[in-house]
Amino acid sequence: MKAQQGVYTVEFAIVGALFFVFLFSVFEVGRLFFTWNVLTEASRRVVRLAVVCDFDQTNRIVDNNAITYALGDLRPLIPNLDNANISVTYLDETGANASAFSDIDLVRAEITNYQHQFLVPLFSFTVDSPTFASVLPRESLGVTRWGYTACTNA
Repeated sequence: MKAQQGVYTVEFAIVGALFFVFLFSVFEVGRLFFTWNVLTEASRRVVRLAVVCDFDQTNRIVDNNAITYALGDLRPLIPNLDNANISVTYLDETGANASAFSDIDLVRAEITNYQHQFLVPLFSFTVDSPTFASVLPRESLGVTRWGYTACTNA
C-alpha cells in the first residue's frame, strides 16, 4: 500500500493537463470564430463607408484616415489588424476594376493576410485567416449637391 502513495496525484496531473489543454483549445476555437465574425463586420463597415464618402477619384483609393474611422470601436477586438490588410476596390457592372469615376457600379472591401495568434498551453501557433470581403452597390461616393462628404474623424 505504501508503494502506491502519490499515484492519484500523478494520474490527476496527467489527466488534468490533458483536460485543460482540451478546454483551452475549445476556448481558442471560440475566440477564432469571434475574430472571424469581427473581421466580417469590419469589411462590411469599410465598404459602407466607401460607398457614401469621398475618395481619391484619380487613383480610386480610400484615405487611410477614413478606414481608421470606419473601424473605430472594432480595433480593440481585433489585434494586429492594420490598414495594409484592407483593400477597397471600385468595380464596374461586370465586376472588373472601374476605369473611370462614372463607371463605378460596385464597391468591394477585402481583408486579407490577417493572422490570428492561437494560444493554448503547450501550443502556440498562427492561423492564416481566409479573405473577408463585402460588396455593395455604389451610392453617392461622397458627391452631394453641396460638395463632397469627407468621412474622417479628423
